[in-house]
Amino acid sequence: MIEAIIFDMDGTLVDTEPFNTEIERRQFALNKIVISEEDHQKFLGVASDAMWKEIAEQYNLQILVEELIEQNHIESIRYFTGIEEILVMPGLVELLEKLQAKKYPMAVASSSTPEIIDLILNKTDLKKYFQVIASAEQAGKSKPEPDVFLLTAERLGIKPANCLVVEDSSNGIKAAQAAGMTCVAYHSPDADPQKQKEADAVIQNYSQLGIMHF
Repeated sequence: MIEAIIFDMDGTLVDTEPFNTEIERRQFALNKIVISEEDHQKFLGVASDAMWKEIAEQYNLQILVEELIEQNHIESIRYFTGIEEILVMPGLVELLEKLQAKKYPMAVASSSTPEIIDLILNKTDLKKYFQVIASAEQAGKSKPEPDVFLLTAERLGIKPANCLVVEDSSNGIKAAQAAGMTCVAYHSPDADPQKQKEADAVIQNYSQLGIMHF
């Protein structure tokens, strides 16, 4: 029985994946990192620190990983603070209102840093819907490891088996399933349908989630 709903943030609640990709591309150029689009896409849903650690090792970079992580964090804060509008996914607010009215506990489990999560949820006025907000940084390991989802379930006080996760990335889907949770893939504009096949179900819009589960 589903007792709580856990949402990923980027590409699931809000259409921020193109912004994150652009920020990372700028950082690749700044540090003279030549990376293919295919290799870049493998990091969708992965926390920034985990991504830069892997890239630094793979490309034998001379710059410290900590500097790369700090670069990315500063640029992300600057970018999302300055942007005029962050788009919320269509039909999401209506679903959140419905779930809130039915008193379903809701949470966010994101690979973004706590500061970025807070900035985006406040800017889009979505924060008020969630009882728990957790980041991979707080959990200690990034998706596809299940830690952030397990931490979220623990904070909600609900067993993982009774949690439904909404994700868009392959890494997020793997993490949710490794946590023993049901996972629905949200087919966002940037999602690869081939990489969402492992989810328990795929939805094209949030009205479908309401019909399927609530």
